[in-house]
Amino acid sequence: MELLINNGTIVNANNTSVANVLCRDNKIVGIGDLSTANTSVDRIIDATDCYVIPGGIDPHVHMHLPSSAGFSSDDFYSGSKAALFGGTTSIIDFVTPRKGESLQDAILKRTKESQNCLTNYSFHVSPIEWRDTIENEIDNCISKGLRSFKVYMAYKDTIGLDDEVLLKVMKTVGNAGGMVTVHCELGDEIEILRNKFASVNCLIPEFHSLSRPSEVEAKAVEKAINFAKEAQCPIYIVHVSTKESLVYIREAQKNGQKVYAETCPQYLLLDDSKYIGDFENTGPFVMSPPLRKKEDIDALWEAVSDGTIQTVGTDHCPFNFKQKETGRDDFRKIPNGAGGVENRLALLYTYGVLKDKISLNQFVDLTSTNVAKIFGLYPEKGIIEVGSDADLVIWNPKIENIISASNHHQNCDINIYEGIKTIGSPRFVIQSGRVVVENGLMISTPSKGQLLVRR
Repeated sequence: MELLINNGTIVNANNTSVANVLCRDNKIVGIGDLSTANTSVDRIIDATDCYVIPGGIDPHVHMHLPSSAGFSSDDFYSGSKAALFGGTTSIIDFVTPRKGESLQDAILKRTKESQNCLTNYSFHVSPIEWRDTIENEIDNCISKGLRSFKVYMAYKDTIGLDDEVLLKVMKTVGNAGGMVTVHCELGDEIEILRNKFASVNCLIPEFHSLSRPSEVEAKAVEKAINFAKEAQCPIYIVHVSTKESLVYIREAQKNGQKVYAETCPQYLLLDDSKYIGDFENTGPFVMSPPLRKKEDIDALWEAVSDGTIQTVGTDHCPFNFKQKETGRDDFRKIPNGAGGVENRLALLYTYGVLKDKISLNQFVDLTSTNVAKIFGLYPEKGIIEVGSDADLVIWNPKIENIISASNHHQNCDINIYEGIKTIGSPRFVIQSGRVVVENGLMISTPSKGQLLVRR
């Protein structure tokens, strides 16, 4: 299968050029003036006035996530389908074992759950307790190409780690050459606040936000950075949402520590005014960490622009309104999470690139290249060059859309970006050298996604 893309503006993280791209099977085999290329190619696409960018990589999604309200509304099939429509061709999900379950058994189970995934995929693996076998289990994960490990400083009654185990995990992963990704919220402090509010019948969604104030994230970030320094372990801090956290992240980076940071579109665009009102309007926005204030949004954009934050993921974890309603009378029972994998690129392009907050090259860096570099997928992913995988997006910078649950591809009846206007959209999405989305339609069922081996 040969595909020739003519006249597009190729945008990589570090350069932009007008050139043609030749793909053969699942690889890029030629870039440049290919006007004399063999005309027997299977398809030629004219990409005039469009950008050709690497396929998006979302480093933070939760498909088919169990909760007290049932599984999150997107399984791997529907969630990956939505990802493709939005220009994301690879995702990194999570393996979270049950208590007493080995990491390897949990990986096998999660791999079976992901069999219908349409994008390529990988996993962060979560040690949720310490056992004598954990060191060997972590080594085994790394030998199989699963090199990042997610730890939670919140949710201590289920999957969160206390300080002693957190430090042990960081030391083990650091010694083995892996990376720890960290959900930074101080779980004990949150539980105190949640129970305090509940004791005086303050149970509406507004108190979800108030029970997780900025300082419980920032103090957790400071602690995680200090532990990682002691353990000599690289860390990646997920869904950074508050300006106070950035102070500790910048200082660590300035001192040469391997600290990477991610934020999400919801923290760049939405604020905590979403928690004021009736449940129908506030329940959908319950997520952890919660939405913050306008000054946090401004600080996050600055951090995205200056490179303090290296990636934009989504924390994609949608629940239908009926599932959210299980916590109508008690915010502690609302399943946390919202969708976003389909909207990530369009939102960042519209409100980042077109608002002059980031450059077009930074757009590619944040949505693909840096993820590939940090998580061992580069240069197969995250760049358009000869030898790289033919996961590409032909981006039309002029298409206008209004986000709505009525026409998105997520399997969810709510969308936290409802009514928001975007400019720019994938015209073609190419996965492994095959066009799978064309002008808003899935023209062929993608081949089954591959579990990615990461260096």
